[in-house]
Formats: sequence, structure tokens, C-alpha cells
Amino acid sequence: MRYGTFSEEELLGLAQKNGVTRLVLTDINNTSACLNFVRKASEYDVTPLLGIDFRNGVESCFIGIAKNNDGYLELNNFLSEHLHKERPLPIVAPKFKNVYVIYPFEQVLRNEIQTFADYEFIGISIADLRRLPFSRLLCLKDRLVVQQPVTFRNKGDFNAHRLLRAIDKNVLLSKLEKTEEGNEDEKMYPIENLAAAFSEYPFILENTDRLLKSCSIQFDFSQDRKPQNLQNYTDSREEDERMIERLCLEGLPYRYPDGGEGIMERLQKELGLIKEKGFVSYFLINWDIVSYARKQGFFYVGRGSGANSIVAYLLRITDVNPMELDLYFERFINLYRTNPPDFDIDFSHHDRPVMTQYIFDRFQHVALLGTYVTFKERGVIRELGKVFGLPKDEIDFLSEGRFDSGKLDEVARLVLKYGRLIMGMPNYLSIHAGGILISERPLHWFSATHLPPKGYPTTQFDMVIAEDVGLYKFDILGQRGLAKIKESLEIIAYNRIDNPDEIDIHDVKKFKKDSRINDLIKTAQCMGCFYVESPAMRMLLKKLEVDNYLGLVAASSIIRPGVAKSGMMREYILRHREKGRTEERAHPVMLDIMPDTYGVMVYQEDVIKVAHYFATVIREKPMF
Repeated sequence: MRYGTFSEEELLGLAQKNGVTRLVLTDINNTSACLNFVRKASEYDVTPLLGIDFRNGVESCFIGIAKNNDGYLELNNFLSEHLHKERPLPIVAPKFKNVYVIYPFEQVLRNEIQTFADYEFIGISIADLRRLPFSRLLCLKDRLVVQQPVTFRNKGDFNAHRLLRAIDKNVLLSKLEKTEEGNEDEKMYPIENLAAAFSEYPFILENTDRLLKSCSIQFDFSQDRKPQNLQNYTDSREEDERMIERLCLEGLPYRYPDGGEGIMERLQKELGLIKEKGFVSYFLINWDIVSYARKQGFFYVGRGSGANSIVAYLLRITDVNPMELDLYFERFINLYRTNPPDFDIDFSHHDRPVMTQYIFDRFQHVALLGTYVTFKERGVIRELGKVFGLPKDEIDFLSEGRFDSGKLDEVARLVLKYGRLIMGMPNYLSIHAGGILISERPLHWFSATHLPPKGYPTTQFDMVIAEDVGLYKFDILGQRGLAKIKESLEIIAYNRIDNPDEIDIHDVKKFKKDSRINDLIKTAQCMGCFYVESPAMRMLLKKLEVDNYLGLVAASSIIRPGVAKSGMMREYILRHREKGRTEERAHPVMLDIMPDTYGVMVYQEDVIKVAHYFATVIREKPMF
């Protein structure tokens, strides 16, 4: 970060252009690009290999190249330990088992390294060839390999690199020391040119070829890849399946004390599909998390498409009854879904840190999910304004964007010109809003981890790459409104003399029938209520005169952009208010499918219902 100037995919394109078919990605103290490099390499006919360029600042200590995935794990373990403890890297590499170590030619001379293990080599770049004939290292013929760093493609890359280095060091560009810059000769050469440059030393080429061919890295990015999340909650898949069945049966009396038609049939259908898709452990891990929260007296909300599942409802992951609202389980899980289902679990901002710590303590291989913060337009102008020495008021003026480019001075134009060079580049690693990974393997199998101020190991890749390799996040989110509920109950308990504990906020059925609550909703007195307190929502509640739970659910759906912009929101309001309009305007089939919403598609489930109807009609009465 703040050093390199082009992406791993652009690197692969460069390799293809220069006839390079085997390439090692060795970012500086970082593995952010490694998985995507492996994923994309086959598209460019390149065999990808992985390593790390270990440096103290910009001073290179050594390069580690993984012989295989176990070697990549070793490298990540080593780097992560130093990143977590913020310790300087050693000049001499530790004893690796599945890693080749390459010491740069200059470092070997400077540090007077005399002996080398079987897995240790000396890297020679094209620039080093001028000095090699006069060095004692020439006699170590079996230890010499080609080490040609590829940092730049052209002069533009080098200029961008200097700007990034000045930003990183927080100095004026004119004050940036040459030692903080890379060498402008660190570029890729066509493979025949590289071979010609080393033609006097064929043994170096042979050593390099032998080393590269002995390395191999494998990650599965195919459509049929296996999920890399924790495979079993208990000791085996069979025990997991028995456990989820037992927990669901134990939850039936609490959720459905009066029974109900179709409940067991729906439960068996869901369990069968969850088992078939291998998602049992995912449900049980979420159950474990919310169970601990309840034991601590924490309030939480499980939401997302998981609310369509009766299994999630029985496990108390969610509090929405899918039978009451006719929610399709297929929207949540179906035979064609390869990635695990998605639960978003909200906790109070007070309780969320406790829950995060519990997850890290409870499971073995856990990390927060990383994300990249990139250079945006205003940020670039501010950073480059400082690098070029502009005063604050001029930087503010440029950041606002309200200027005539023809009236700008030369320095201001340079800021805008060079800003385009680094726009969109990764600036630094940050943390995903709520994603936590719980893996079957050590997470260092996939990347190194760093330790942000929150104090939890965090991956050096983002959600997109995580899903591509089969790692699916658990969303543990924060919602301030949950803290307000708890505070409100404490205030009520303090002020009430009689029966202060009689309010049970989990008794949702009682709230649905409470005329006072329904009147407050009908008159849009919802300030302080999460999701229904915005001016637009309160206006909609008044128009609809919502006085029941199902009406509130519909209102919270039609206000969303898709329904609102399509005109369906307006039509729903008119049909709700004007008697007779539904029968006059609604298509009979739509009205039959969606009587509760007057034949208007309000929910995603409604779209599925319509698609299901047409699929059934076409199957029974083929059009072709």
C-alpha cells in the first residue's frame, strides 16, 4: 500500500504481453492481492506462485516464495506475528519447511551473510549483473537465481509511486528522500530479453527455472467449490443434524404453543434442504451466538432473507413467523444456491464488542473481514495538495470542485493532473462493517492478518474475494436503537411502583393486538422507532392509516426504492384507500396470488409467486 502502482490483474496482463508464463507475486509485507492473483492467472495463461517481500520500511530483508500451500501458510503466520506485535523483521529468515528464501544481492553483501541453507538463494537482478563478476558470490553458483522486481511499467507509474511515497511519509514531494523510492529499472522485460541478459550465466537461469517449477499453489475458485467455513459445529455432520432437529422440536412449544396447519411439513422440508446443502453448521453457529446473547440479557434482531426460514424462527435466530406472513423459504435457500444463507444479526453498540469477543473465544479459526479504502477524488486532492505544498485554503477551494480550470496556476493543475494517476488505488486496509469469518482451516491459509485498533486479527482481503474462495461471513452488526429499548425498560422499572417486570418485549403477539400501539402507528407517532421514524415513512403511515401489524409490514416494504419508483407504491395506496378500485383495476390472477396486498407486488416473495405461477402454467400448457 502506498508503494505499488498497478493491480495484480494488470500485472498478469503485462506478463502475458512479455511471454512470462510463471510468475511470483511478492507484495511488500502484504498478501491482499494473492487470492485474486491466483483466481485470475489462468485467464492470462500464467502459472501463479505466491510469496512475500519482507521489508523494514523500504529496506528489503528477504523474499519468501511458497513451495506449496503449506509454505504460504508458513509465510502468513510469520508475517502476521510481526504485524500484530509491530516488531521489526529479522535480517536473516527463520527456518521454513516449505518456503524458498531469496536474499537480494545487495543485502547479502551489506549484511555479510556467509552460509546458506538448501532452501536459501541469492537474487540477482539485471542491475546487479554489472557487479556480479567482481563479487565473491559468483562462486556460489548453485545459490544464484534471477530476481527481477516488477514495480513499474512506465514513467507514469514511477511518478505515481513517488507521489504515494510522499503521501505515506507525509512530506513535500521535493523533500522525499531517494532511499524511500523504488528503482526506476524495476520493470518487466520480455522473457527472451531476460534470457539474453543472463546468457553469460546459464546456471542462474537453470537454478531459477528449477526453483519455479518446484512450486505450486492451489485454491479452488470453481462453481462447485466447497465452502471453507467451519464444517461441523459438533464432532460430525451426523451429530450436527441430530442436534438441529432436537433444537427445532424444543422450539415448537415456544413459537407455536397452539400448533398450526402445515408447520411440521414446512419444518421437515426446510431441514431436508438445509442438510442436503450442507448448511447445518451455519445455522448452529448462529444459534450458538444468539443463545449466548440471551444468556447475557442482550437484545438482538436477526434479519435478512433468513426471516423466511421456520428453522431460524424455531432456533430464535429471527423473530419473524414465516408461516404467518407466507414467506417463501426458497428465497432464502434453494437447490441452486451454492453459498450459505445470510443472517444479519444486530446488537446494541454496547453489547456488540462483547459478542465479538465471545465469537473469537468460542471458535478456533476466526478473523474480522477486511476491506480496502481507496483514494477518492476529494481525498486525492487533499493529499496531493499537501505533497505539492499548497496552503489549506487553496486545497479546500480545489476540493470543492467549483473552479475554472483555465484560471488555475501551474501547481494546482499539477495536483489535478497527477491526481488522476492514483485515483481509485488502494490507500489502506480497513475493517468490514460487521463481517466475521469462522473457518475450518486457519485463516492464514488464505492470507496474512493485521491487527487494527479494534485489536482483532483482520484478513487482508475483502468480502468479494472471501466469497470467491468459499469463505462466507457472519454479519454481527450494531444498532443503537436496541440500547434505547433496554434504557427505556430501565426507566419504566425505576418509575413504576407495581409490577415493574411485567413488560415482556418478546411477547410480540400481545403488542400486535395492543390498541394503543396501533393507534400510535395510525397517527404516525413513531419518533424514536427504528425503520419507521423517517418523515417519508410517517407520511406514508398517515396516508394508509395503518392500524395493524401486516399493514405496517407492507408499508415498510412499499417505501423501498424498487416498489416506490415503479408506481406500485402509489397504486397500493390508492387501492387501500378507494373501495372498489381493487376489483376494478387488479388482474384476477394477481389478486388471487396476492390478496393481502390488493394484487400489487410489494414483497420479493410476490415476484417469486408470480414467476412460480407462470412457470406452472407453461409446464401444464406449453406455449411451444
